[in-house]
Amino acid sequence: MNTIATAAALSLASFITFGVSAAAHQISAQQAQQLKPVGTISVSQVGGAPMDMRQALSKKAEQKGALAYHITEAHTGDTWHATTELYK
Repeated sequence: MNTIATAAALSLASFITFGVSAAAHQISAQQAQQLKPVGTISVSQVGGAPMDMRQALSKKAEQKGALAYHITEAHTGDTWHATTELYK
């Protein structure tokens, strides 16, 4: 029984790891120069943590077909807003 639980846990972990690696990721301005720009996006939210902003950007970038994004504008506080350039 323990072997089945271990195998199930490893299978789930590999699935989660693949999902995370497939998401669009943040890059530097220097890295962006090596990629093809494919558009821009922006996200805004009331409250939350910086990680929430990164997750929202990554999700929206992935929905637009981008592999990476570079933040060009960001404002934080009680509300936050970020604008990014998308890249393939």
